[in-house]
Amino acid sequence: MSARTVLQEADIARALTRIAHEILESNRGAEGLVLLGIPTRGVTLAERLGSVVSEIAGKPIPVGSLDITLYRDDLSQHPTRSPKRTEIPAGGIDGRTVVLVDDVLFSGRSIRAALDAIQSIGRPAVVRLAILVDRGHRELPIRPDFVGKNIPSASAERVNVRLRELDGTEEVTIES
Repeated sequence: MSARTVLQEADIARALTRIAHEILESNRGAEGLVLLGIPTRGVTLAERLGSVVSEIAGKPIPVGSLDITLYRDDLSQHPTRSPKRTEIPAGGIDGRTVVLVDDVLFSGRSIRAALDAIQSIGRPAVVRLAILVDRGHRELPIRPDFVGKNIPSASAERVNVRLRELDGTEEVTIES
């Protein structure tokens, strides 16, 4: 199995900074903004993104996590998935702009599950999607609002996001 590195630590940091600026511009500031990361790496990326957005905006941005395990349509194929924690920031999501954050967008099924999970928690004014890597191959009509990098890949290839906090290294690779 051969792997090639497509993003390194500096590339990931630059992508998150750009996404933070785009989120603030799209939202016309930080008012009413909530970031929700999808476990596992989406939570880490949401925390990082929240720090960058807070630094730019000059005020703290609420960051939480949204477990989608029980909303997935592939539980029968992967019954060993264990639920992660859902943590909704104080103040909830009702009437707020929620930005879902995940590492890789592929088929769109995880995001569909996240939309169902959000619906069971509250009613945001708007839901946006921030993705570090968009690799294409959508099975559902889902499009990200904020993308770190578009990386075309073959369906059989695997895109791996490794983050320092979880993996001890920082990179995005594609395995054939």
